[in-house]
Amino acid sequence: MPLTLEIALTHIRERLRQTVLSVLGVMTGVGFAVAMAALMQGSQEDFIRRIIDATPHITVRDDFRAVPWQPADAVYGTSAVGLSSVKPKEELRGIRNPQPKLALLAALPGVAVAPTLRGPVVLRFGGRDVAVSLLGIEPKAEVRVSKLAHDIREGSLNDLYTTANGIIIGSGLARKLGAGLGDSVSLSSSAGTIRLAKVVAIVHSGVVAIDDATAYARLKVVQVLLDRPNVINEIRLRLDDVNGARALAQRIERRLGYRTESWEEINENVLEVFQIRNIIIYTVVGGILVVAAFGIFNIVSTIVFEKTRDIAILKSLGFTEGDVRAIFVSEGFLIGSFGTVLGWGLGYALCRLLGSIEIKVRTFAEQTGLPVTYDWRHYAIAAACALTAAGLAGYLPARRAGRLDPVAIIRGAA
Repeated sequence: MPLTLEIALTHIRERLRQTVLSVLGVMTGVGFAVAMAALMQGSQEDFIRRIIDATPHITVRDDFRAVPWQPADAVYGTSAVGLSSVKPKEELRGIRNPQPKLALLAALPGVAVAPTLRGPVVLRFGGRDVAVSLLGIEPKAEVRVSKLAHDIREGSLNDLYTTANGIIIGSGLARKLGAGLGDSVSLSSSAGTIRLAKVVAIVHSGVVAIDDATAYARLKVVQVLLDRPNVINEIRLRLDDVNGARALAQRIERRLGYRTESWEEINENVLEVFQIRNIIIYTVVGGILVVAAFGIFNIVSTIVFEKTRDIAILKSLGFTEGDVRAIFVSEGFLIGSFGTVLGWGLGYALCRLLGSIEIKVRTFAEQTGLPVTYDWRHYAIAAACALTAAGLAGYLPARRAGRLDPVAIIRGAA
């Protein structure tokens, strides 16, 4: 063992109480850094996985980002003018005769396509009314873009073909209505159409917004109910490469002209909340490590102050300024290293504890536990931060120790 390291170990053993407190501070910072990183990454990955499984990767909607062309544009162009008593030309929403557009999108490599007509309706059963979003789908196309068939708990998706006016409802919606498989519910649309529909399946996706307020029926049935013949208002796409959704959505929008959004754009606000939460938690954990670094700075500074005469003797025996500095920097790194190793153990234990906690939460998605991700990079980053803080905390007093003049110290002691 190098003599400088042996001296450093002797120093920190002499002040065992302060050393233990400093090690505990580093251990706490590293442990919580690992646990919080695992919990944050786990919850974010769980959210993204649920989003990718439950919703299309790209959605083409029946509106436009740019302002529609108006007849007045032909006369005035881009000039600023005031018009009165003139109604703007209103575009009827909807993607009409969608087959050519569906064929164009289906020809893209690694892309599955399904048409959808979405509209608000009111479901009535047993004297209870619930406003829901009704999706008109083609079951054979829908299985290629969503996991609807996989998420069905009762009944079958194919029963939409064999049952006139069949409907699939979410598990939360079924609970609100008190309806079950085989019951007949009343559908009322904003077009004034009222129809009876038979519940042929109950779906449970685990996403609260879908399970509590979404129903599915055949596309033709919904077109009649909403009085939108041969019209859809969404084209839903699923990709083999989900990471390319944003770039492909931009290409499709330029080609078709309709607003096209990737799953990332649709959930952008939620993803930003994750980023803000990460910043807050990492700031708190960083504060813990800074406090631990002050503890290391305090113990090394105290040792330098108390060992001033010993430093002078070491220098008189031939120790260089670098040797003396290495002794006290080593003390900081030793405390940081002990705390880091113990912090790894604490972090892993906290991850196991958090992962074993069973809680039932219904926010965006139903959860029965806390999702935790085990990643070696969490441990490496926490260790790098802790050792950097420990090194800096040890270096400042070590620099002072290296600059001490042994002659002045020995004369003062004499």
